[in-house]
Amino acid sequence: MTQTPAPAGRAVLVTGGNRGIGLAIARSFAMAGDRVVVTTRSGEAPEGLQAVPCEVTDTASVDAAFAAAEDLLGGPVEILVANAGITKDQLLMRMSDAEFDDVVDTNLAGAFRCARRASKGMIRLRRGRMIFVSSVVGLYGSPGQANYAASKAALVGLARSISRELGGRGITANVVAPGFIDTDMTAALPEERRTAYLSSIPAGRFAAPEEVAAAVRFLASPEAAYITGAVLPVDGGLGMGH
Repeated sequence: MTQTPAPAGRAVLVTGGNRGIGLAIARSFAMAGDRVVVTTRSGEAPEGLQAVPCEVTDTASVDAAFAAAEDLLGGPVEILVANAGITKDQLLMRMSDAEFDDVVDTNLAGAFRCARRASKGMIRLRRGRMIFVSSVVGLYGSPGQANYAASKAALVGLARSISRELGGRGITANVVAPGFIDTDMTAALPEERRTAYLSSIPAGRFAAPEEVAAAVRFLASPEAAYITGAVLPVDGGLGMGH
């Protein structure tokens, strides 16, 4: 089937793109010449980027954010990076329903709401890229993170279902699964804990956020047009075999 040619500077929306991995991803696309909008809960834009307010747990907020982003981008979203996520860690026997539900509603259902809204424009264009930011924890597991791991593992099923449903329309859906990333949070870890984490990573170091961004940009590239339903680990070998 013939696809609509993509214009120079694609329309990119990154959810939770105001800090950390999301910000690195957004800036990577912008530096490559793409038109980028990020979503933030406050609507405040990081330096050099445009932003719209969005609460991914609310369908009306997601729809409004997409409408605002499309106005800024000058057309439908061509590349969706579903990155917004939260953690509420707790041991299984102590985890409340609210702690479980809040994480799943944000990390999984929030990604679903964004993908559902993005699909409308992508179907009209007959092209699109959906990239879901998961975690090595989703496939590897982690004590005290039953809610987070479940939500991140489920993104794989979401992406693969979208791949089967929309693959014939020129739309791909893939997952990036980062491991430990060198951020302010990991920098603040006690030295003995950092050492323990590093000893479990075959590469012997944490990843830079830009390395995750590079993987996302590859999956959004024309060279990755025949890749869909895939999980691309960016974890230094931590989760291999899972």
